[in-house]
Amino acid sequence: MPNLECRMYEARLPEVDEAVMIQVRRVTDTGVYVALLEYNNIEALIPQSELSRRRIRSIAALVRIGRQEPAIVLRVDLDKGYVDLSKRRVSQEDARTCEGRYNKSKLVHSIMRHVADTVDLDLEELYQRVAWPLYRKYGHAFDAFKLIAADPDAILDALTYEEEEKETGPDGEEVTKVVPAVTPEVKEALVKDIRRRMISQALKIRADVEMKCFQFDGVLHIKEAMRRAEASGTEDCPVKMKLIAAPLYVLTTQTLDKEQGISVLTDAIKACSEAIESHQGRLVVKEAPRTVSEREDNLFLDSIEKLNIAGDGDQSNEEEEDTGMGDVDVTEAAVGLQ
Repeated sequence: MPNLECRMYEARLPEVDEAVMIQVRRVTDTGVYVALLEYNNIEALIPQSELSRRRIRSIAALVRIGRQEPAIVLRVDLDKGYVDLSKRRVSQEDARTCEGRYNKSKLVHSIMRHVADTVDLDLEELYQRVAWPLYRKYGHAFDAFKLIAADPDAILDALTYEEEEKETGPDGEEVTKVVPAVTPEVKEALVKDIRRRMISQALKIRADVEMKCFQFDGVLHIKEAMRRAEASGTEDCPVKMKLIAAPLYVLTTQTLDKEQGISVLTDAIKACSEAIESHQGRLVVKEAPRTVSEREDNLFLDSIEKLNIAGDGDQSNEEEEDTGMGDVDVTEAAVGLQ
């Protein structure tokens, strides 16, 4: 059976001042012993003085066994493997950064572990061949995995691995043998699992805007503005914009990268606004770009559909489209039903 236990990062221990994700294991009079989740659950200590900025009456009342949260590395003894941490020195920014990195690393680790089990390969060897080189090159293996999902050959075929055994070179000297990092079997399993897992991680980003144009051909200007918005999308973040109930429109995209999705929708809103304002129209952002769950999105669309049916159920499609120039405001009612 392959060994499926391994740290997530190439370094065996974290660095001083690094924010790490921990899980509380046990509480003592001197402090709290925790597991470093990103470093194969090795044990570390949070001294009592580093638990809180406030005076501590009961450690047990301050921490909970099994809880996961970020901590800051205070001291590292590389020889003995000791790590001391601080809970009270974690800033909000530290916590956000640590949680974001850990969530990405956890997904990468899950994929790597499943592939190692599938191809009967030790997890650490797979990390050495694939994940750790990708961490070095791309900053995080998660970002490389997104590229692999779209074009696996460009990323994986470039990876090489130095074998321990030597080979004789043309001049008779022994040289390190360099081989492809992944075999066809490993590549197939890795790409299959990345695509399956990454697609399930896609986020839906949505923005709600109100758009009006009172010119004679206002509907045409609105359609053109919508096309401008959709043209702002990228291959990774395609933008869709549609009329919900005049004058309310929604812009949506799906992406693995939340920040990228919000940025793309923000640019799309700007392009749409500039296009409609050039024809004396107006665009108002009612809800800025944000992530929404499928359930939230479906509830919103259902509420809008009910409003349309209740308001004017027998109106023709052409007449509904023309109302894009009107000033009927259903936004507050629609948002209130989300």
